[in-house]
Amino acid sequence: MQDTMGIDQYGNTYHGLGKYPRKALLERLGRSHADKMYVDKKDGSTVHIGYIISGLWIRLYSVQEWKAA
Repeated sequence: MQDTMGIDQYGNTYHGLGKYPRKALLERLGRSHADKMYVDKKDGSTVHIGYIISGLWIRLYSVQEWKAA
């Protein structure tokens, strides 16, 4: 089982965003537009890490069930 969650710059969390986190975030925040947020890697490439919605910088994380070995 895999899911997505987001954390904004104020520490607010958005759980259970599912397969389409952009759509879920826009619905929860009552907005219709999101800009992508990127980070530069040391090798010169860029990686999409989240969205900017209504002044909130929301970074996305993959959530997986943890199983002890």
